Amino acid sequence: MRGSAPGPKAIAGHRRTRRTAGAVAAAALLLPLLGAAPSGTTEQVSSAQLQRAFGAAAAEYHVPQSVLLAVSYLQSRWDAHAGAPSVSGGYGPMHLTDARTAIAEAPHHSEGTEDARGDSSRAALLPDTKVPENSELPARLKTLTKAAELTGLPAEQLRTDAAANVEGGAALLAAAQQDLGEPLSDDAADWYGAVARFSGADDTATAATYADDVYEVMRGGEERTTDAGQQVALAAQPELSPDTAQLGRTGLRTVSADGTECPKEVSCEWIPAPYAEFGEGDYGNHDLGDRPASQSIKYIVIHDTEGTWDGVLKLVQDPTYVSWNYTLRSTDGHIAQHVQAKDVAWHAGNWYVNAKSIGLEHEGFLASPDAWYTEEMYRTSARLVKYLSKKYDIPLDRQHILGHDNVPGPTTATIPGMHTDPGPYWDWQHYFKLLGHPFHRTSKHGGGLVTVLPDFTDNQPVYTGCVTKGVPCTAHGSSEVRLYSAADENSPLIKDIGLYPKGDASTTGVNDVASRVSTGQRYAVAERDGDWTAIWYLGQKAWFKNPRKQPTAVNASGLVVTPRDGLAEIPVYGRAYPEKEAYPTGVPVQAVSPLPYKLLEGQRYAVGDKVPGEYFYAPTFDTAGHKVVIGTDMYYEIQFGHRVAFVRAADVDVIPSHS
Repeated sequence: MRGSAPGPKAIAGHRRTRRTAGAVAAAALLLPLLGAAPSGTTEQVSSAQLQRAFGAAAAEYHVPQSVLLAVSYLQSRWDAHAGAPSVSGGYGPMHLTDARTAIAEAPHHSEGTEDARGDSSRAALLPDTKVPENSELPARLKTLTKAAELTGLPAEQLRTDAAANVEGGAALLAAAQQDLGEPLSDDAADWYGAVARFSGADDTATAATYADDVYEVMRGGEERTTDAGQQVALAAQPELSPDTAQLGRTGLRTVSADGTECPKEVSCEWIPAPYAEFGEGDYGNHDLGDRPASQSIKYIVIHDTEGTWDGVLKLVQDPTYVSWNYTLRSTDGHIAQHVQAKDVAWHAGNWYVNAKSIGLEHEGFLASPDAWYTEEMYRTSARLVKYLSKKYDIPLDRQHILGHDNVPGPTTATIPGMHTDPGPYWDWQHYFKLLGHPFHRTSKHGGGLVTVLPDFTDNQPVYTGCVTKGVPCTAHGSSEVRLYSAADENSPLIKDIGLYPKGDASTTGVNDVASRVSTGQRYAVAERDGDWTAIWYLGQKAWFKNPRKQPTAVNASGLVVTPRDGLAEIPVYGRAYPEKEAYPTGVPVQAVSPLPYKLLEGQRYAVGDKVPGEYFYAPTFDTAGHKVVIGTDMYYEIQFGHRVAFVRAADVDVIPSHS
């Protein structure tokens, strides 16, 4: 049954007086969702506050409760993030955006001075991020301002109070419905156009993908405990069939996916990075190739950007800058492809990895790495990665799906400048569930390896420097676990001689990857002591807390490398380059430069892959002289520290981890 639409005052620019009857009716609707649990305790009452807020806001603004819950789930999975903004300046369960405030409050988020191409053929270019004026920001990045006008609530309350934030989201949905000339119906099927508009997308394909995802959530239902301990549930409506024809009345533009390499389930457009000369033999911003015919694609590298969507698109279209293959927009998951998979983009700071990878940049203009990512971005990214994995035979594991912060410096000198995105707050556990390859225990007893697997929400190590150097960041779930020099949280953190060549101590800084491991990474066990586990890490024994009742890692098994018999130590490399005999005339021999670390006798490291030494020679704009050099010398990729590394096959023995 459809309800009649209230007049414009229902969503006018002042806060309406709440109707007690509406709140009571909403609470009654919630009873089937909350189940038959007994009421009365403080914990039970408080854990349902957010659920009741959804009901009250739905009644207040005549938005179906299921629509409000599903939209919020796709924005934030109902998390409040303690008032911290997302990577695109969104706040609270409804991801109300206030980008100007978010940008102004936080510094540049990804430290480092790396040359994105990853070799010395051109100077590194590092443009500054400019804080835009509010008038320069698109409407999708300032929805909180509009929500404040519609509800009469202060902006600060909408940013920090979850219930107020939900009310703001309900007001925006109701306004979108009325703008489309649709009634404020109590039938969720009638809200497809408004949901599409709420996405902030400016094209029909992206808006439709977003709306389809919202209705998929409603059909399947969801239930979870949020980061604030709130229990929220959405009952399944498997027969729900929305009025998709409303999309044609939204007035959004149409974009073409022609030329893109994207799955059909996402919205994608071709915005090419230029391949151009710009004086004195210099060129940019990528190299033409013939992958996978000439060289295999082994990795997908996850980044987050360092500017707004529009600003980032200007950078990737600048031939004097750098490039990546895809950009994903945070607010709605829209994808732009810039470099074809056959070509080599300059994105990872390591030429070997660039030549073997595809780079995905996720919109994130915040300087603060405690920012979070929307559910729609995670889902769209996972669909793209699954598609690329299948097309190019890339394994879906943490040895091949790398964060930029897992890419090794190619030489000793480059290690301190390597970037650290997407950072400790990227939810790798959730991401791999969306990829259809969740992490889990693979060995019942022992096994010789562990897979890092903390509970993202409950795992909240203290980080500093998100906004001000040395000042603790907002408490937040994390994918990463800290490492110590002994089985004691008061002991010094593990040192990284590559990151700190002068012997300085590791820190809790949010961009300091010297002494931490990340979800999904596998390490060889060195020792166990009660609730503590030691792993081999950067040539030393590193301890982390791993209690049985709340484990931060699970048992695993697989292959490991150890120095070949008779070798007390072996070198470790940041790139797998061929032996000098493999280079043909006209191609300069590249130095096989060891990093400052050593893999010592008796130590073991998990194997990720076995690869031949390989080098893509592409020094000029003219591709006639470009060559792929493949040697006979083989390497193993290993999980050596926070970043991966390589060792020569001739230097190691490969054995089962449980031996």
